[in-house]
Amino acid sequence: MLGGAPVKAILAAAVGLAVAVACPLPCRAQSDPEPALSDYLPPKEPEVSRDEWRQRIEDARRRAKDVSRERREHPELYKPVPEDPDLVATERLLRDDSLQQGDIVTTKKGMFVYQGRSEQPRRDQDFVPVNPKSVR
Repeated sequence: MLGGAPVKAILAAAVGLAVAVACPLPCRAQSDPEPALSDYLPPKEPEVSRDEWRQRIEDARRRAKDVSRERREHPELYKPVPEDPDLVATERLLRDDSLQQGDIVTTKKGMFVYQGRSEQPRRDQDFVPVNPKSVR
């Protein structure tokens, strides 16, 4: 016969294994159900009746006709505002990162030499007019 301690250890291990197989501990993944798509959606609104749906369509049509009439009666309110080409050109020039000190730019107002620094933001004062009479 075997000694008492090893038999008790084997017996305890067998009982523990039997209990673990018969009554497994629930795994967290098994105990928490996966979220469903409906968990992420807002709560459902009650179904709209056929009459309510038709009323919504009629309201939308009426609003569209009102807007259309307003645009016909007051077209001046809906015309795009023309951009000033001089202002657009000036803005483009002030945003030009490729300008370096000494570069010459030409505008409707004449020629200008860029005197600013490339690491600083552009300013109107960075553009000095070129005097064409002094160049010969």
